[in-house]
Amino acid sequence: MKANILSIEGEKIKEITLPEYFSEKIREDIISKVLEAKKIRQPYAPMFEAGMQYSASGKIRHRRHVWKGHYGKGVSRVPRKIMSKRGSNFVWEGATIPGARGGRRAHPPKILSIIKRKKLNKREMKMALSSALSATANEKEIRKKYSSLNNFKGKDLPFIVESKMASLKTKDLFISLKKILGEDLFGVALKKKNVRSGKGKMRGRKYKASAGLLIVIGKNEKMKANAFDSSNTENLSVIDLAEGGQGRLTIYTEQAINELNKKLGEK
Repeated sequence: MKANILSIEGEKIKEITLPEYFSEKIREDIISKVLEAKKIRQPYAPMFEAGMQYSASGKIRHRRHVWKGHYGKGVSRVPRKIMSKRGSNFVWEGATIPGARGGRRAHPPKILSIIKRKKLNKREMKMALSSALSATANEKEIRKKYSSLNNFKGKDLPFIVESKMASLKTKDLFISLKKILGEDLFGVALKKKNVRSGKGKMRGRKYKASAGLLIVIGKNEKMKANAFDSSNTENLSVIDLAEGGQGRLTIYTEQAINELNKKLGEK
């Protein structure tokens, strides 16, 4: 499988043979499995000692002749904290138990049960990454992810650009991407943020945003512009390439392709 390396002006510089992972079978099931395992749920729970910081003296005893007992006083047997005392007469309040004011929660969330993650083996991780990379070079998968690209023909997929692109400032990067992608793809490349419809607005999810373009750069390269998502080859993951569905619009620098080739290896 051949691909063109483009200049920042969108013109063909040379042709290279693509690494084999770009033509691999796309395993949607493995990608979904990895994305599910990588989901992070925000751990939350009350403080471990919450509601138990009073010197509550245990349950009230209702036996005769027992210190701090309340035989015949009609007081329930709940842990109490002493506010004041005079001899064997106490002024105290219920504490610690969930039914008392300021007491602990009955069955709070347990952090350890929240942070448990599914385990994946290395072959699955590698297969998922290869499949996600392959989807970025697949015209059908890109059309499936971006519904507005019904007439898209991916003759230049995957988009590989000379490494000079990483050093462009925001204004020059926009001009360059318009030439490389064309008007239709450039519209998809820009992140769009909309107010969510429905009750999700009231539950901390007011906005929803499109994926937009991902630029994959070499590990020693640094993007000057922050207008688009970028990831270097060392930290590139399935989440970057396929969150919300595989086939994300992606541009690779020439150096990134060489490094990915070494990382994933030829078969």
